[in-house]
Amino acid sequence: MLPQMPVLLVLRMNIRIRKFIGTILLVLFLVAYAFVAMALGASKIVGGPYILQVIYFLIAGLAWIIPAGILIRWMARPDPS
Repeated sequence: MLPQMPVLLVLRMNIRIRKFIGTILLVLFLVAYAFVAMALGASKIVGGPYILQVIYFLIAGLAWIIPAGILIRWMARPDPS
């Protein structure tokens, strides 16, 4: 039988710990995402048609919002009573 400790630990995590962990994860994610998007854009998109560059950087510039929003929603979840 598998121990239930990790599940209980996650369920009892208070908002202060969630915000601390979420902030660290968000910063790490944004730095990694920016480098990957920049490297991909610099290697594949630069030198291509102007409209393709605009579309890529528009999508790449906004795509991080979805995972960041999910993480922020988890961080702001109220403590269980």
